[in-house]
Amino acid sequence: MSTSHSVNRPSDDREIVIIRFYDAPRAAVFKAWTDPKILQQWWGPKGFTNPVCEVDPRVGGSWRIVMRAPDGTEYPCGGVYREIVEPQRLVFTNIATDNDGKPILDGLTTVTFEDGGGKTKLTLRTGARALVAYAADYLAGMEVGWSQSLNRLAQQFADR
Repeated sequence: MSTSHSVNRPSDDREIVIIRFYDAPRAAVFKAWTDPKILQQWWGPKGFTNPVCEVDPRVGGSWRIVMRAPDGTEYPCGGVYREIVEPQRLVFTNIATDNDGKPILDGLTTVTFEDGGGKTKLTLRTGARALVAYAADYLAGMEVGWSQSLNRLAQQFADR
């Protein structure tokens, strides 16, 4: 009888929940997720840019972003909007691909926006499954990446 198990191997799937409070009205925070000009400014970890940011914010509409790391490496991702209740809730698939368009991560993200007297409570619930072995490393950094993105979103409102 043989038993195999992996030691220190990143998980093949992961789900995280992050709650943030923004000093901005709920409609403005929601718009930052659906307006490509705003989304392009904050999406992705610290130091990343988004040379491609296309969104069609309607149920069945798609979104596509190419994140560029400071070293020039590009990370394409995209998905389809499954639910949009403006300005309360967004649900969309999020699929990371390699540079040839082959899916490497398959995920689902739900973002809720709660009004708090001119401020907004945002709850992000996102999960993904690695479709190729090396994508498990991306899952390991998912919480840090999303946290940095949400920090950059906060900066959008601080700069106003």
